[in-house]
Parts: sequence; C-alpha cells; structure tokens
Amino acid sequence: MPTTNVTIRMDEQLKKQADELFSDLGLSMTTALIAFTKQAVREQRIPFTISRNVPNLETIKAILEVERMKLNPNDYKSYDDIDAMMSELLK
Repeated sequence: MPTTNVTIRMDEQLKKQADELFSDLGLSMTTALIAFTKQAVREQRIPFTISRNVPNLETIKAILEVERMKLNPNDYKSYDDIDAMMSELLK
C-alpha cells in the first residue's frame, strides 16, 4: 500500500519525552502514531478518555493546605460540633 508523509508540530520537550517513552517501549514515534491512528480509525473514536481532570492552581494550593493540616493538626482549629463551627464561621 502506498504511504504518505504527515508533518506535525510539537513542543520540543514533549517530543523528547515521547521519543524516550516510545523508545523504552521498543517503538519509534512513527510506529506509535500509526498505532494510535489505526486504533482511532478501528474504534471510530479517540482511543482514550480526554478530560480536564487536572487540578488548577487554586485546587493544587487547597490540596497542599490539606496535606499540611494532616501533618500538623495542632496548628489548625477543628470542631467536634457543627453548630459551634457554623457559629464561628458566621461571626
């Protein structure tokens, strides 16, 4: 079957990371992209889930704050009673 060339633009660092990964898997970039394309055509969809499940900066800060709270619980105020907590919050 005749072949054709496809040219794509990609961030240099991403290409290096992909080359390293594919090399570790015994694949070239071309072989990996052909495998992806064949799978997409066979399934008539992108063969993986695309989501925005990456936390934004605000969420990352909140996660880190919770981790700090877990490590140093005595540095933070806690409540055993929801009414006391709500009373404090609504001051």
